[in-house]
Amino acid sequence: QVQLVESGGGTVQSGGSLTLSCLASGNIFGIETMGWYRQAPGKQRELVATVVDGGKTNYVDSVKGRFTISRNISNVVYLQMNSLEPEDTAVYYCYANTPHGSYWGQGTQVTVSS
Repeated sequence: QVQLVESGGGTVQSGGSLTLSCLASGNIFGIETMGWYRQAPGKQRELVATVVDGGKTNYVDSVKGRFTISRNISNVVYLQMNSLEPEDTAVYYCYANTPHGSYWGQGTQVTVSS
């Protein structure tokens, strides 16, 4: 089992920045990929960014150049979000994938006001 706890959400004006953090605990040695998804009201959950164990990253087109995902050796994954737009408003969920299953955090709200 892997437990994920997110932090760092909040409300920011358009053009502002936020950094989300996600701490993984439990059986962390099997984690292959960590990442962030988001779900806006009335929309499906979508991939935002992922980082695999070797460090390769992947981003959805709408956040490329604005968001940066990183992961430290203590299994904390960060999402640095710059130049935020109202369209980025959503609940952001941390995600971890292992050979034995996938795990999700509870989510943290990000609200960007215009």
